[in-house]
Amino acid sequence: MVSARLLVLFLFSVSLVGSQPTQSSQRVSNPPHPAGEPSVGTDNLSFPWSRLRLPKYIIPLHYHLLLHPNLTSLSFTGSVQIQIDVQNNTNWVVLHSKGLQISKATILDQNLTHLSEQVLPVLHNPSHEQIGIFSPRVLSSGQKYFLYIEFGADLVEGFYGFYKSTYRTSAGETRTLASTHFEPTSARMAFPCFDEPSFKANFTVWIRRSPEYISLSNMPVVIEVNDGLLEDQFAPSVKMSTYLLAFVICDFKSVTGTTSSGVQVSIYAAPEKWQQTHYALEVAIKMLDFYEEYFNIRYPLPKQDLIAIPDFQSGAMENWGLTTYRETSLLYDPLTSSVSDKLWVTMVIGHELAHQWFGNLVTMEWWNDIWLNEGFARYMEYISVEATYPDLKVEEYLLHTCFAAVGHDSLNSSRPISSPAENPTQIKEMFDTVSYDKGACVLHMLRHFLTDDVFQRGIVRYLRKYSYKNAHNQDLWDSLSNTCSEEDFMSGKHCYSSSQATKNAYLFAGEHLNLTAMMNTWTLQKGIPLVTVTRKGPRLLLRQDRFLRTVLPSDPLWSTVQQGFLWHIPLTYKTDASSTIHRHLMTSPTDSIHIGEEANWVKLNSDMTGYYVVHYEDGGWELMTKLLRENHTALSYQDRTHLIHNAFQLVTAGHLPLNKALDLIGYLLLETHTVPLLQGLGYLEAFYHLIEKRDEVDLTHNLGAYILRFFRAVIDQQTWSDSGTVSERRLRTEVLSLACHLDDPPCVKRAHQHFSDWLQSNGTLNLPTDVAETVYSVGAQDDHGWASLLHTYKISLSEAQKHKILFALTSSKDTNKLEGLLELGLEGKVIRSQDLSTLILMVARNPRGHYLAWNFVKKNWDTLVQKFQLGSFCIRNIIIGTTSRFSSPEELTDVQLFFESVKEQASQLRATQIVLDNVQKNVRWIQRNLETLRKWLNEQMQ
Repeated sequence: MVSARLLVLFLFSVSLVGSQPTQSSQRVSNPPHPAGEPSVGTDNLSFPWSRLRLPKYIIPLHYHLLLHPNLTSLSFTGSVQIQIDVQNNTNWVVLHSKGLQISKATILDQNLTHLSEQVLPVLHNPSHEQIGIFSPRVLSSGQKYFLYIEFGADLVEGFYGFYKSTYRTSAGETRTLASTHFEPTSARMAFPCFDEPSFKANFTVWIRRSPEYISLSNMPVVIEVNDGLLEDQFAPSVKMSTYLLAFVICDFKSVTGTTSSGVQVSIYAAPEKWQQTHYALEVAIKMLDFYEEYFNIRYPLPKQDLIAIPDFQSGAMENWGLTTYRETSLLYDPLTSSVSDKLWVTMVIGHELAHQWFGNLVTMEWWNDIWLNEGFARYMEYISVEATYPDLKVEEYLLHTCFAAVGHDSLNSSRPISSPAENPTQIKEMFDTVSYDKGACVLHMLRHFLTDDVFQRGIVRYLRKYSYKNAHNQDLWDSLSNTCSEEDFMSGKHCYSSSQATKNAYLFAGEHLNLTAMMNTWTLQKGIPLVTVTRKGPRLLLRQDRFLRTVLPSDPLWSTVQQGFLWHIPLTYKTDASSTIHRHLMTSPTDSIHIGEEANWVKLNSDMTGYYVVHYEDGGWELMTKLLRENHTALSYQDRTHLIHNAFQLVTAGHLPLNKALDLIGYLLLETHTVPLLQGLGYLEAFYHLIEKRDEVDLTHNLGAYILRFFRAVIDQQTWSDSGTVSERRLRTEVLSLACHLDDPPCVKRAHQHFSDWLQSNGTLNLPTDVAETVYSVGAQDDHGWASLLHTYKISLSEAQKHKILFALTSSKDTNKLEGLLELGLEGKVIRSQDLSTLILMVARNPRGHYLAWNFVKKNWDTLVQKFQLGSFCIRNIIIGTTSRFSSPEELTDVQLFFESVKEQASQLRATQIVLDNVQKNVRWIQRNLETLRKWLNEQMQ
């Protein structure tokens, strides 16, 4: 699964298990029950199971699921027959069910004979989302049975389970469809099931539907029965977890192609958006071909459908063979989609198709290790897009993924990559920056440490050994550090242990490496290391600490929060004395490296392939500033970007004065590469946004004037077009957006002219996509422009265009308009509920909407939680995003009081502590750095 983008941008042939018709895989009609038989009373029965996790002694083998959704009454009925393997004598079957009306339950033996003449009692435990079915006859260990249940429910209003979605045609007609989203714990909302990832089974699905719709599921349709209603029977699935099952009933159109190995790929969308599906088809075919070669494992299903769902909370979902997407994540319109939109679509498809192996073929044992799915898929986005679409320069974005991880991981409220998670709220919270971004960056470090070839062979071993099974962290380390033969490894022999380290481990920097010990320091403890470097003649003295932006070295708490943290850090460094990238494994709190007298400078963490922050003590930063000013191309663009990032992070953490970091980016007048340029500009922009929300008129004006003066040449060389490389186009979008936000007269005048031309054309003129958002934002500042944009928003068939217009609408200085937009988002008709969290954050970015957005969240908290569910990333993004620029003690108190008022919910969320950490960090930054910034700016402006 990939999180929704908010404001900016992120050879085995396998037989189909269970595909041969056997008695157990035949369709079973509704079992008959003798009329008038009394059911067993439930008065004397109490729920037999007290734990959140299901008992392990009943194993599901095969589900036969029949569903009949009614898109008129917005409800569905269904039946499921589950073949189970009983491994302990028991009278009870406990499984998951949430919000379903169970009308009948019975158990049959292997010969499909009822164990009881009576309808069996069903007990409910809603707090654990479980049901217990009591069998008067003991289910015997070693035997297989069939559990048969009939049920029904309304299609859900929301984004989880089996839910309703709608879209409007250009003629104004509303059409309805039904779709599923089960990850992590919502399959139980569509049918009773063993809804944990380790209970893998085969699924045979039947869907009843009206003739005007089509139905889709993970597998191809094999039989279509016409009996007034149509009934589609899908081929039995491969063995998989419940969260990967999917079905959609809709009236969409598709475009289809075939991969080089014969997999049929189809892209589905609402009929009027069919023209926007062609780019996704090209990408999906290329990606599947790439992954089959990279993983050296054939994609195991005959087809892969990708479908754009109009109402979708996350960015996309990897259901095996039927991946579902938000429309902005799948559809590409060359007339309105920018180069960033194109990159986003490409990366999301790369992410979901990587999951077909990482996550679907091999699944984590439990949600505590969801990073094995999401960290890998996030990292494979970069590997796959770089290989298939090199012109998109995706590698330029990897640094920002790691910077996002550092930002989160340097708060005390961070968590280890592998963390306990038991209830559904905790499980949903695992889908966060740590699992995705830190997971990807730790894998990036590991790949560079082991070399590309060793890394690739290791993950192929992992995928082959654990195909159709579940895995833990340790299984990955064993696969990567394994040096025995392929046959030994596949047969399950244990080929690596600490006692065999000298025989099996990689020789690295003259030492034998215990990969498990090393990687446990990155996955089982939270945080990120700070490596402090001091030069003493020919030697570098090194010290590692935990890097924190919320606790300063001068704080009494410092020693407590540092206690017990130690990483095995694969250091890399470069000097001016040689072109070699040197390596060193640091496993102790202090260390030293001999670099020789002749080296004038040393840069650690080459190209930022390592996940650690570097601090150069005793004049080290002055040396780096001098190097950048005199010969910045001596370092790679990644190294230059890394220096800028580390310097400003160290300012926040209290290790470096702000003026030294500001001096460091003075060299940007010489910089020609987009990535370091945008990194430096990004910090100045962040400071501007922080202080423009405070009553600091002179300081805000001076900083804005300095930014425009400093980047004048870069601003002036931008064209208002879609020409140039991907990097040049990205720079254009960012630079012109900021220039117009700072009321730069030439920028505002040019944007006004484009907007005027667009208005006069009655919307038929296509603006250059890279500057459309800026043009709309300038145009939205008067009543007529704003009203015209809102009208276009309502009728546009391009989600990419609508996203840009929504941003523009929220840039208005009229608070009544901003309040009206928030109400439209809450209502969910003109602005869909799926876009509400994005809308709230867009309003919060606007200085005039700063408190509006936060007050809206406080006022509508219960409604928001009901819409998005408590642990969801939408709720997390809303509370972190609306408060991200709070920087006064009064704002901190306000946030604390609100969390206190919703204590029951807030106490369940890790995100509440992240919010408080973040605001406290901002308060301290202002207290420590505001006067330095004021003084530095005054010097610059003289």
